[in-house]
Amino acid sequence: MADKNDVSFDNLLGELKNHIYSPVYLLHGEEPYFIDIISDYIEQNVLSDLEKEFNQTIVYGKDSDVRTLISYAKRFPMMANYQVLIVKEAQDLDKIEDFLPYLEHPLSSTILVLCYKYSKFDRRKLFFKAVEKHGVAFESAKLYDNKIPDWISDYLRKRKYAITPKAAALLTEFLGADLGKIVNEIQKLLINIPAGSEINEEYVEKNIGISKDFNVFELQKALGKKEVVKANQIILYFAANPRENPLVKTIPSLYSYFSKLLLYHFLPDKSRNAAAAALSVNPYFVADYQFAARNYPVGKLLSIISYIREYDLKAKGVENASASDGDLMKELIFKILH
Repeated sequence: MADKNDVSFDNLLGELKNHIYSPVYLLHGEEPYFIDIISDYIEQNVLSDLEKEFNQTIVYGKDSDVRTLISYAKRFPMMANYQVLIVKEAQDLDKIEDFLPYLEHPLSSTILVLCYKYSKFDRRKLFFKAVEKHGVAFESAKLYDNKIPDWISDYLRKRKYAITPKAAALLTEFLGADLGKIVNEIQKLLINIPAGSEINEEYVEKNIGISKDFNVFELQKALGKKEVVKANQIILYFAANPRENPLVKTIPSLYSYFSKLLLYHFLPDKSRNAAAAALSVNPYFVADYQFAARNYPVGKLLSIISYIREYDLKAKGVENASASDGDLMKELIFKILH
């Protein structure tokens, strides 16, 4: 069998679908979505319903201890080729490294799955090296925000749908980087549209509850074009609807946008595809950055980034005793535009 250390999500899922199993899986990392997908697949597909009754055990780390789990892992399957032991929330398991003696000599008829969420396991430890030697260590890495739109597009493509770049960007701005939440919303979108359809921004706005004219994406667009009236209309809307448009969500988006504008100024190759790659944006949006860069020279962008950092601290209560999020946002946008 090929070396499966640092296996990718798609390759690991592909092996499972081809009934290629390992005695140990350490699913660790900051992104819980991929961990859940893999553990759910093992839970639902390795054993038949009849086999599960005697050979599948699912426990939670906080409710378990290593000694008991090792005793489970050492049992032989009954009327099946495998027994499956899944430890969910394994990061809550006390003294998890006490698994080491078992990991060094795992039972080939047991499939032990350790779901270690929200942080990476230390690769230097003997525990990790034992998993690598006898099983699979899969790191579920958090996706950067600028990679989320492409991930959404790829997710839909695999299910025979398409999505416009702007619609993918809107989903990202509205839902953030929580892949589980994004998938749930996408599933709602797909209920009433046939396979092969393309999802556009109007459909997203209508079905996800995003205001068509008043969202962070449109704010960035208005600022890039220096449309003062439109930018202020959006900010007034944000101030009137703080729960849907919190400052702590808006500021990182603005910081990312203006940082990319600054980077654009220094690109040696400003062609569409080269700029898209350097800025980590879809080529569809490069023209917007080209236009905005003409409105914001380097000196102004440096000042804007400084303002954004200042107001980020104020939003967190630093040197701000009473100003509301709406007031802070109005001040920041005024400084950006003037």
